Amino acid sequence: MFNALVMEQNEEGLASGSVKQLGIDDLPHAEVTVAVEYSTVNYKDGLCMSAKGGGLVRKYPHVPGIDFAGTVEESSDSRYKPGDRVVLTGWRVGEAHWGGYSQKARVKADWLVPLPEGIDARQAMAVGTAGLTAMLSVMALEDHGLEPGHGPVLVTGAAGGVGSVATAILAQLGHEVAAVTGRPETGDYLKELGATSIVAREDLTEVTRKPLESEQWAGCVDAVAGAMLGRVLKQMKYGSSVAAVGLAGGAAIEGALITPFILRGVNLLGIDSVMQPYDNRVRAWERIANDLPMGKLEAMVQPATLSNLPSLGADILKGQVKGRVVVDVNA
Repeated sequence: MFNALVMEQNEEGLASGSVKQLGIDDLPHAEVTVAVEYSTVNYKDGLCMSAKGGGLVRKYPHVPGIDFAGTVEESSDSRYKPGDRVVLTGWRVGEAHWGGYSQKARVKADWLVPLPEGIDARQAMAVGTAGLTAMLSVMALEDHGLEPGHGPVLVTGAAGGVGSVATAILAQLGHEVAAVTGRPETGDYLKELGATSIVAREDLTEVTRKPLESEQWAGCVDAVAGAMLGRVLKQMKYGSSVAAVGLAGGAAIEGALITPFILRGVNLLGIDSVMQPYDNRVRAWERIANDLPMGKLEAMVQPATLSNLPSLGADILKGQVKGRVVVDVNA
C-alpha cells in the first residue's frame, strides 16, 4: 500500500481531495512503474484540485500532479530498467491520466525522460514543468536570434514558477533581465535570481490604442498575456521575439494591433510543454543541467507534503504562490 492524494466527487458533482492509501493494482495499466520521490504545484494542478476540476479532469476518482521525478521500479519497455532516474512532464498526466501526487505512478515509457547527470529528483521538481517551460522559452528566443548584449529581456509574471526560472537562466546566460511583478515585496527575491531591474505590473497593464511605442525589449518571456502582452508587443525592438507561455491575464491579447508584427517584424512564439517531442525535452533538460544555476534554485523552493496540496492548489489559483513548490510525496 502507498499514499496518494485522491480527488473524489460528491453527489452534487463537486470534487475534493484527501490523502488515501492505494494498492499497486489501483494504478492504471502502462509500461513503467515509478517510485515517485517529488512532485510540484503548477497552475494546472490548482485547476485539477478545484471543485470542478478546471475542465481538465475527465473522470473520478483522480490522482492529480502534472509532473514528478523518481526511480523506475518495474518496466516492460527496454528503454528503462529498475533503478533508472526519470522525470515526467506533460502528456496530460495529472489531468486526463493519473499523476504524480502519489508515492507510486504507472505511466507510458514515451512520457518519461532520463534525468541528466548533475540533477537529483528534488532539483528536477524545483525545475519541474514550469522550469522546463522557461527553458523551452529561452531556447525559442535563441533560435530566433536573441543573444546577450542585444538589450534587456523582459520576463512577465517573474515571481511565479516559469518567471523565476526564466529570470535565473537568462541572467546566468549574460542577459540583462527586467522582471515584471505585481508584488513589490518580491523585488529582492528577483534580484537574487539575477534580475537587473524590477518593473511594476501596473506600468504595463494600461490598454493603449497607440500602434507602437518606443522600442525597449530585445526579447520577452510572457506568462501573463491579456492587456500586458498587448502593451509589451508595442514596445519590442525590431526583429525581436516574445515567447508566450501562459494566460493568467486572460486568453485575449487586449489592445493588440498587427502593427508590431508588420512594421517591426516582431515574432510571437507559442511555447507548449505538454506535447513537446522527446528529443526536444532531452535537449531542454540538458540545457537546464548546464545553464540553470542550481545554487539559486534553492531560493525558489517552498517545501510541501501531500496533505498541504489542497490549500496550495487554491493559493496558486489566487496568485499567492512564489517560486516553486516542491512536494515530498514520502514525507
